[in-house]
Amino acid sequence: MERGRGRQYGQGASGGRVEPHGPVGRPLATPPTAKEQLMPRNINLFTGQWVDLPFEEVCALAERWGFDGLEVPVAGDHLDVYRADQDEAYCREWKDTLARHNLSCYAISNHSTGQAVCDDPIDFRHRGLLSDRVWGAGESDAEGVRTRAAAELKLTARVAAKLGAEVVTGFTGSKIWKYVAMYPPVSSEVIADGYEDFARRWGPIIDVFDEVGVKFALEVHPSEIAYDYWTTRAALDAIGNREGFGINWDPSHMIWQGIDPAVFLTDFASRIYHVHCKDTRTHFDGRNGRLSSHLPWDDPRRGWTFVSAGLGDADLEGHFRTLNQIGYPGPISIEWEDSGMDRLTGAPLALKYARDHVYDPPRAAFDSHFDNR
Repeated sequence: MERGRGRQYGQGASGGRVEPHGPVGRPLATPPTAKEQLMPRNINLFTGQWVDLPFEEVCALAERWGFDGLEVPVAGDHLDVYRADQDEAYCREWKDTLARHNLSCYAISNHSTGQAVCDDPIDFRHRGLLSDRVWGAGESDAEGVRTRAAAELKLTARVAAKLGAEVVTGFTGSKIWKYVAMYPPVSSEVIADGYEDFARRWGPIIDVFDEVGVKFALEVHPSEIAYDYWTTRAALDAIGNREGFGINWDPSHMIWQGIDPAVFLTDFASRIYHVHCKDTRTHFDGRNGRLSSHLPWDDPRRGWTFVSAGLGDADLEGHFRTLNQIGYPGPISIEWEDSGMDRLTGAPLALKYARDHVYDPPRAAFDSHFDNR
């Protein structure tokens, strides 16, 4: 397939999708138009693993490799939301940098700051995730950290709208992830309070997303309020199934949990606001477990590890077909993580895999010629 350019994201890309009646509770009635169905799907690069490099350099690499756009994190010099909020010249230069390299931006990421909105406790782990502005006094002012993190997520929504991005991807954090082992035991009231805490903190954030017309896409992921199928359903219910809050679908986190990623695509079709292309290889040999045994990535004693797209257990080709079937209108974003190869090798390898397996929807059913008899 030729390099994208079919969808110029950030300019109001639209397209409904059909959802089976499932956990979200209602289908969206308007399927993609015939024109939208024929548009090539953009393949973007998530630059979260590249923030040690200057933004201009990453843009040049992405263009050279043939990516259509970027998913840009609020990190390094890739995007400063505080400056973007106040400095029109900065915003113009940021957009011009993308344009010089023939790249678009459909989504902005703020995973690290989002993690601190609901997390309890706030501790040394968050120091490496957060800016000085959000960290402040840190552990001694945990509620202040959460409040400042929430304020930055609101600002990120406004900046995303200003820059023409349609989605902000990220994490929510969770007050109750620490109870996942269920021992020492906790009551159902404690778990319910965790979902209420999430809704209380994220409701005002999503108010701002709604106000500016940008969607938030939670990456369903261990350590978040939604980390598997049923917690996703509970989180959506807790926040009132608001349309401003949806899913950044990433199969890699589902594979090692034994969850079928395709079920997310069909059951939560109307809430798939963004897609990460990332793969996982499992190795459960009777010794290696799902919880990784506190072992580093790619240690052979682990039960699973992330690998470049197409090299693991995910049925990515099948999932790409399902994205067409549910009418998902956005890009596929390569989140490249593989401890067994250099990223300068891995990113273009993952792009090639995606290009080879993302198919344009057909103009007509393969058996439609029988209608012309």
